[in-house]
Amino acid sequence: MWKIPLFKIYWDEDDIKSVTEAIRAGENWAVGPNIEEFEQRIAEYVGTSFCVVFNSGTSALHATLLAHGLKEGDEVIVPSFTFIATANAPLFVGAKPVFSDIEPETFGLSYEAVKEKITDKTKAILPIHFGGCPCKIEKMKELAEDHGLLLIEDAAEALGADVGGKKAGTFGDSAMLSFCQNKIITTGDGGAVVTNSRGIYERLKLVRSHGRSETSNYFSSTAYMDYITLGYNFRLSNISAALGVAQLKKVDRLISMRRENARYYDEKLKEIAEVETVKVPKRHHHVYQMYTVKVEHRDGLMKHLANKGIMSKVYFYPVHLTHFYKNVLGYKINLPVTERLASQVLTLPMYPHLSKEEMDIVVSEIKNFYQGI
Repeated sequence: MWKIPLFKIYWDEDDIKSVTEAIRAGENWAVGPNIEEFEQRIAEYVGTSFCVVFNSGTSALHATLLAHGLKEGDEVIVPSFTFIATANAPLFVGAKPVFSDIEPETFGLSYEAVKEKITDKTKAILPIHFGGCPCKIEKMKELAEDHGLLLIEDAAEALGADVGGKKAGTFGDSAMLSFCQNKIITTGDGGAVVTNSRGIYERLKLVRSHGRSETSNYFSSTAYMDYITLGYNFRLSNISAALGVAQLKKVDRLISMRRENARYYDEKLKEIAEVETVKVPKRHHHVYQMYTVKVEHRDGLMKHLANKGIMSKVYFYPVHLTHFYKNVLGYKINLPVTERLASQVLTLPMYPHLSKEEMDIVVSEIKNFYQGI
């Protein structure tokens, strides 16, 4: 057990009550009213017309590419500095992920680097909002519009983040959100897609549930519902959605707590020359799903913290250097900014109810490590 873990899930009695009520209903554990309520609340919070929830962010991203018609022969520009699902999603539909370098301010895709990667086969740009900090999404939107490309946001870590008051997830044609256990809110695992397109919304629902044209709850209806396309079982359960509804009701408070913790970390860590904290761009509202810094002697510091019972983690090792992409798929590319930043970053403990005493311990041990070199 870690003395100070990387994250803890924030829960309260409202979460327990909501899930308990869903269980005690004695029916609709798979499909039920909480799903529709969760979707409506997410769409309202983010500011889109539609939302479809899924059993994971990965399923949601897979479904998004299917719904937008990505297929074999298409190219999708993605970062290598990301969780591997971002890069894998194009492969799921037969398309090719094309890795682009990032910029060092937000760790998001670089406008100049992406522009160089666009070819006649490029169909979409798939940026991520790293750790809860919006990438330079306005530039990505401009680039996508100039070249007639889809813009699909991987906003897995950025629920509630915004640029100039416009929420992450509303700049592109569609966006994916994740509710895995370490995210801003959680349903244990789970995800969602938000979009303003009714056509994409309808296709997402088909992909989610076996390609079945559902006019009502499948499990409580005797009506025949036709299967009109290939689909999957990507459904989020009604019980999980009940938890999501309860979690979403307190999302702004959870974000406020994270931001306050980040301010405390920033103030304490500025005294350590070997640590560089994130400088958030103007107009960008960071929600600190992760608190990531750039450090010297990274691997040694991570080992020192582990020895003291403090968990830290590298988010992310470059995808293009993984065994699968390098040795199985044969990717041989040079992404200098990605590789440099990936060798420097370290994510420190961050969760809403992280105490100042715990942060003081983390900072103290970081100081002790550098003083001992």
